[in-house]
Amino acid sequence: MRRWLDGLYALGGQLAALCVLAILILMITASVGRSLDWRVGWVNDVVAWLCGAAAFMGMAYSFRNGDFVRVTLVLEIVPARVRRWLEFFSLSVATVAIVYLGYWVVRFTLESYEFNDIAGNLVAIPVWIPQMSFVFGALLFVVAVLDECVQVLLGRKPSYVTRVEERHARGDFSEEL
Repeated sequence: MRRWLDGLYALGGQLAALCVLAILILMITASVGRSLDWRVGWVNDVVAWLCGAAAFMGMAYSFRNGDFVRVTLVLEIVPARVRRWLEFFSLSVATVAIVYLGYWVVRFTLESYEFNDIAGNLVAIPVWIPQMSFVFGALLFVVAVLDECVQVLLGRKPSYVTRVEERHARGDFSEEL
């Protein structure tokens, strides 16, 4: 199960990276296209959707790898046992917040589908299509936060702490800049 979940989080990260690559390609194409008098106004619509998709699909992967901003001032000075319970409390609060986010993203997308909401920009497609990337990313983030919460409850060190410690052991302190 652990391998499957890690693979799912990695898939989210890879899809986010592909979105960023697509943004790069579209922006270069639009820049060249403008000088060749191509109609490239639609690129802005697609790039906006890809930006949102990249952010949402990459959340679980970033979270699990310690790339989210965390304030650890209190956690660093308390004993390990207290730290574990503070981590669990923080993750529990985060779980509630992320489940709430996931619920509303799914509900919002379902409403877009039910009302056949069409994008009002140059790319006139059903809005639920690009919103599905938000649904996938938000639900994947729910799973990742729940996963961490369970791991900490079982007495294991959070993966985001482990990954940062591994980077530090290699001499990589780049996330602290």
